[in-house]
Amino acid sequence: MTTEARVVIVPQEVGLPLEVVDLELRDPASHEVIIKQYASGICHSQLHTIHNPRNAPQILGHESTGEVVALGEAVTDLAIGDTVMVTWVPKNLDTARRQGEMMQIALPDGQRAVSLNVFTWATHTIADEMFVVKVPESVDHESCCIIGCAVITGAGAVMHTAKVAPGDSVVVFGAGGVGLSAIAAAAHLGANPIIVVDLSDEKLEFAKKFGATHGINASKVDPVEEIKKLTIDTEKFDLLRQPLAGVDYAFDCIGHSVTMKQISEVVRAGEFGQSQGGTAVLVGVPQSPIELDSRHMFIGERAYVCSLGGSCEPEVDLPRFIEWHNEGILDLDELVTQRYRIDDINQAVADLETGAIAGRAILVFE
Repeated sequence: MTTEARVVIVPQEVGLPLEVVDLELRDPASHEVIIKQYASGICHSQLHTIHNPRNAPQILGHESTGEVVALGEAVTDLAIGDTVMVTWVPKNLDTARRQGEMMQIALPDGQRAVSLNVFTWATHTIADEMFVVKVPESVDHESCCIIGCAVITGAGAVMHTAKVAPGDSVVVFGAGGVGLSAIAAAAHLGANPIIVVDLSDEKLEFAKKFGATHGINASKVDPVEEIKKLTIDTEKFDLLRQPLAGVDYAFDCIGHSVTMKQISEVVRAGEFGQSQGGTAVLVGVPQSPIELDSRHMFIGERAYVCSLGGSCEPEVDLPRFIEWHNEGILDLDELVTQRYRIDDINQAVADLETGAIAGRAILVFE
């Protein structure tokens, strides 16, 4: 029995508006489930797909909340009626059944729209159970939909990739949904100071609600120099006998060439013979290669690492971050600043592109 759905489609031709198409989802295969969705996050990384050339229509979205309404005969850990979250990070690494494969749905005009692993910009979605996690029925249906990408990516990078500890100094480039999640995690873990860099004074002020102690507007000052001024330690010295300056951990939650390079420049050097240097963590999806100053990195024993999906385990971390929300550690009601209907998806994308969204935007399905 097929399932009626309304799905956002990105046409194959770049530059055309997104379309909302009424269609029928096929029956779930053996390990698949069909989910009636409550809400889905609108992730900035989806803009890369929208603006880049493609060989077929695309279906987007990779974080949501919903309810299981149908399932394949081989599904083992989900049942009809379960409240669930959809995420793009697989919860089961023991099987490569669908990991890295394309999800395809048939369109009314005969074309097939595709996406990697999952799609959530739809009233109903079909997904392998590998990407679906059962959560408490009491979960906030709307605000918590962003846990499956924004929260695990930002907070996970701080908690798992970098393993930030109490007293560590942190800077986060980008005060969007991912960056704010990183800031909240750093604050919860006891980091100090927590510096945020953005191009908007309003976003910098907003970030303080999540634990940022200092804000730097990169459109007005050189953020590298400002961060060094805030963090100079005249009692410790590097190999060249220069006072240490910079943070223990720098997170780029944007992925632009400028910010990817800047995080390498703002992590401190190690105290020669006593400690290693700081770590730059790339969190945002990179869109271009960069060149790093290898001597700068080598002399200071600095490190540059990447964090994909916050190094998270969905079955462990999604419930963890639900508890963070319930306990006020990460206020997702505050973080979700705009809500749109599925028919307003083009306005939502336009607002995302122009920086009109302070935190995270979501689609809410009626």
